[in-house]
Amino acid sequence: MIPDNLSISELRKLFVKREISPVEFITKKIEVIHKKNPVLNAYLHINEQCIDEANKSQQRYLKGQAGELDGIPIAIKDNICTTDQPTTCASKILQGYMSPYDAHVIVNLKRAGAVITGKTNLDEFAFGSSTENSAFGPTRNPFDIQRVPGGSSGGSAASVASFMVPAAIGSDTGGSIRQPASLCGVVGLKPTYGRVSRYGLVAFGSSLDQIGPFANNVRDVCIILKVIAGYDEHDSTCCNIDVPDYEKSLEKPLKKNEISIGVPEEYFEEGLSTEIREKINRLLDNLSNDGFCVKKINLPHTRYGIATYYILATAEASTNLARFDGVKFGYRSSNSKTIFELYTNSRGEGFGEEVKRRIILGTFVLSSGYYEAYYLKSQKVRTLIKRDFENAFQSVNFIITPTTPETAFKLGEKSNDRLKMYLSDIFTVNANLAGIPGINLPVGLSSDKLPIGVQILAPAFREEDLLRFAYYIEQNLTKE
Repeated sequence: MIPDNLSISELRKLFVKREISPVEFITKKIEVIHKKNPVLNAYLHINEQCIDEANKSQQRYLKGQAGELDGIPIAIKDNICTTDQPTTCASKILQGYMSPYDAHVIVNLKRAGAVITGKTNLDEFAFGSSTENSAFGPTRNPFDIQRVPGGSSGGSAASVASFMVPAAIGSDTGGSIRQPASLCGVVGLKPTYGRVSRYGLVAFGSSLDQIGPFANNVRDVCIILKVIAGYDEHDSTCCNIDVPDYEKSLEKPLKKNEISIGVPEEYFEEGLSTEIREKINRLLDNLSNDGFCVKKINLPHTRYGIATYYILATAEASTNLARFDGVKFGYRSSNSKTIFELYTNSRGEGFGEEVKRRIILGTFVLSSGYYEAYYLKSQKVRTLIKRDFENAFQSVNFIITPTTPETAFKLGEKSNDRLKMYLSDIFTVNANLAGIPGINLPVGLSSDKLPIGVQILAPAFREEDLLRFAYYIEQNLTKE
């Protein structure tokens, strides 16, 4: 009997010792996916060629040529390009679309021997915080199928939380890895902007998007990040800096008396769930009692984060989605007599409501007469938010905040109140605006048995330190 919850590090040892074969494990996982997916709707496409890939992986183990992720099943968010599986962005406008190239992260994963189990559900074009905006139906939370898994990477988070796969890849523009990781009770990392190539990620907000991993523990996140990170000449924003061995660095002892943790008062104001507040305060007390320096800090421009984000993100989205016009690829309306009708009908019929809403908002803030009042001003505020973090990190090593203001809400609960939905990302967007890394770490369950997460932030390109600190908390301070 193969346990459902085997980690990547455990699997690699079992594969090497030949106690389990990649074929056996992948076969079981495909069965689990077929059993659970009709309920959760986490996958939009299941890769039925997995067994063939597992066979190749098994041969590499027998020859002693196995890669870092050989035989490990991994799910991919369906806004990341793959040549052998559809890339739809959960939109009718790209239904059935096959990319002519693999994203850089996919190339890296395949080179390391990972087995791609399929493409996961998301809010259409990653526009949302609940995975309810998918053109192919909502994903459900494994802890309570009447609730959302978060978004936009809800399918990836749910696939890991339900043990369909030990790990998954998502994208994070304003919290789309950390927020669903929190609501589904898994670990989710948004790396520094530029740490992981965006080549092959269907763009939402090009100055905000970042690809990152989901897993059930910090060590597995370390293993995946090492594989997917690194310079890529196809992405001009990807930084050419060394990629540490994140897993190996976990063994370095922490010097607690030299580590300061900042707690921003702005993140603990009205609107935060009492249970989440209590859970995080308990963690902070434990850290203080354990020898870490915990102190209050201020990030004064926090309150402007949501407004700034939704101006900049929609502006970039409206520009990026201009390519979907019914001409070169994707859905084309058959009811058009002129080129203008072709554009408007293809977009009108192919895009969902939330996508149209954000395109309209983005076009408005970029239009003549409003550009300076909205877009340019938001860019200036973004600089102030980034400066807040830079100033804070001069006196602290890490910042701890809630990941979400509440636990997973019910399906449909916020569908008619867009502002409430947008505020689901209130604690996560500023890290994207500043370009810094952030991780969600599960810290327990609420009274109604729903996951609660804590967000840990670090200075740019300090993922190694961030993961070591998160690992220490996971191993020592989060056991209920």
